[in-house]
Amino acid sequence: MELVTTPTSTSTDSQHPRCLPAPPADVTAGLALQAWGHFSYLSRENFHTCSTELAVTMESFLKGIPSFEKMAGVFSYESSEVDWCEDNYKHSENVVEYFNTMSSFIFFVVAPIMLYLLHPYAKERSLAVHLVWFMMIFVGLFSLYFHMTLSFMGQMLDELSILWVLAIGYSLWFPRRHFPSFVKDRSSFSRMVLVITVITTLSSFVKPTANAYALNCFALHILYSLYLELKSCTHQRVLRLAWASIGLWVLAISCWISDRFGCSFWQKLNFCYLHGIWHILIVVATAYGSTLIAYLDASLEIPYSLPDLQYWPRDNWALGLPYIVLKGNAKTQKRC
Repeated sequence: MELVTTPTSTSTDSQHPRCLPAPPADVTAGLALQAWGHFSYLSRENFHTCSTELAVTMESFLKGIPSFEKMAGVFSYESSEVDWCEDNYKHSENVVEYFNTMSSFIFFVVAPIMLYLLHPYAKERSLAVHLVWFMMIFVGLFSLYFHMTLSFMGQMLDELSILWVLAIGYSLWFPRRHFPSFVKDRSSFSRMVLVITVITTLSSFVKPTANAYALNCFALHILYSLYLELKSCTHQRVLRLAWASIGLWVLAISCWISDRFGCSFWQKLNFCYLHGIWHILIVVATAYGSTLIAYLDASLEIPYSLPDLQYWPRDNWALGLPYIVLKGNAKTQKRC
């Protein structure tokens, strides 16, 4: 078949080769002949140009999509840059840090107990209080996964679950009188905290240090407001709980820092389990600290319920889990 030359034109179309030239004029030929005619109109130069353009376009598109290997890499063993002091694979071929993993089960023991003990207070105040200890169960689950694999995804889930625990407690218990001037009520304050937490969560997958900044901001502001509330407190039982909470937090943070930055010293002593001890201490410290904050909140938000502090399993024991009892109820609330 003889090639037909298309007429020249001054338009931009004539200055650049077309990937698909116009079909032949004779459209009355058979379907197979027409298809062959289309193909024959493609010069070698035009065909090569279009193939090159298509290859470049596909290459650019594929570069924007993370490869399966990269996506799977964040779940792989030891993909995290964090490695705690405990020897890896010492007690199991499938568990990287055995004692750090086993100590995470303390979350599954304390959290259900605290959910049960705080239920009367949650019914009177808000059932959203239960979200704090529900999230603590997820902290334990993600901590277990992280130390079992030391994967990057495990690290992110572990750290972000802690952020959400702080954010929930912050939105529930932060005193109204310390709200910013532009916040009208607790619902608005909670929405603001939610937006900040979601943005931080998404940003952490791009820049993991964003989570650390948010954690520090929430924690420091909570401690500052707690200090302001306790300045005028004279209740000895409350002050005792406050000092116990501070002591447990100091011990827990000391274990975390010592394991993270003093590993060589503890390796010489053949004692590399401080991070596991941190897990135990931080759960108990959270039980003490959250109960203290919840008690102060109950005194301000539901004072008619006459909140008081007790300890489980026995109130007269030196050690135990603190919780709130309500000696009054809605019926005793004074009304105008």
